[in-house]
Amino acid sequence: MPRVLVLFAHPAYEKSRVNRRLVEAIADLDEITVHDLYEAYPDFRIDVAAEQARLVAHDVIVLQHPFYWYSAPALLKEYLDLVLEHGFAYGSQGHALDGKLLMNATTTGGAESAYQIGGRNRFTMRQLLAPFDQTAFLCRMTYLAPFVVHGALRIDAEGGLDVAERRYRALLVALRDGTLDLARAVEGSRINDLVADA
Repeated sequence: MPRVLVLFAHPAYEKSRVNRRLVEAIADLDEITVHDLYEAYPDFRIDVAAEQARLVAHDVIVLQHPFYWYSAPALLKEYLDLVLEHGFAYGSQGHALDGKLLMNATTTGGAESAYQIGGRNRFTMRQLLAPFDQTAFLCRMTYLAPFVVHGALRIDAEGGLDVAERRYRALLVALRDGTLDLARAVEGSRINDLVADA
């Protein structure tokens, strides 16, 4: 059974509406580790050796975060900068992450229509997350299409938050149980629609 690690990064968890609900939706799942980076490292002093060991111990890495300035919160970037070292994650001697899966689970303030070719943000989410895709490629990992919840500032239960929670939970169960169609997950624009509501 694949071991799933969720690296959760939100600098204001107490104010989060959607990311908090998504984390709560998966907190009770067996064989899924949720690691809150801002709780573990409020001073940004990341224990690189411990984090490398944590990555090695898991098969699927989910980066869960709000979409800040077309990327991730600062601590997640710091994590990637420090933990994915040459000789560990990439390079001729860096094979620790070979074959693992990587994906983003993220939320946007704007509506889905803003993240389209010709939309306000000019690019799709898959295109804007290309640096993570390339990071996976460099580390010989397989990058899956992102799980995205749009309109986080306005979404409510009736508007889709309950559905997003159920689908996120179902997605992580499918990743854990090895039942997700990985070929479609790699090629898709977003992974949300590949899982039915739990």
